[in-house]
Amino acid sequence: MEDRSKHRYGAVTQAIHWATAILVVAAFTYGLGGSEQRVYSAAKDFQRQLHETLGMCVFALTVIRLLWRVVDRAPEPEEMPRWMRIAAKSVQGVLYLLLFAVPLTAVIGAWLEGHPLTFLGNVTLAPLLPASHDAGAVLAKIHTVLGDAILWVAGLHALAAIYHHVMLKDRVLLTMLPAWISSHSRS
Repeated sequence: MEDRSKHRYGAVTQAIHWATAILVVAAFTYGLGGSEQRVYSAAKDFQRQLHETLGMCVFALTVIRLLWRVVDRAPEPEEMPRWMRIAAKSVQGVLYLLLFAVPLTAVIGAWLEGHPLTFLGNVTLAPLLPASHDAGAVLAKIHTVLGDAILWVAGLHALAAIYHHVMLKDRVLLTMLPAWISSHSRS
């Protein structure tokens, strides 16, 4: 296990957390949306490849983060009302669910529609499922809704951390920030 304070997450956990957040926002930003013809048009090829690459990076980091949680310890929890702790764990659970569901609905939806995954550098992964275009189209729509939802839930998560820092003046936000960012940290 990495060397760190008992009052903040370790550098590996922090790096995975912030890299995932940045990749989610980037994947959302480069999401194509719209009709299947638009998404898979030659004119949108680079944007689709970038979006698919970013999405798979999010998925991979989420798997790595869950595996890392097995060997890494969380910092000592802040004192807070029970309802706040339940809300925090619920939001965290929903975020993990979405971090898996968003890329999986995209991959399965694309394959069911008969499209390969195409990553940057024109690396392709042919469909591993038999075509079922209507089911794939439904999953593509679900992917869009879940992609919007992850930003809302992540935004709520960030606002809660800022609320803890500004209003409650506790260490919740500081646990996920590197020590060098905050000279006010009480490590």
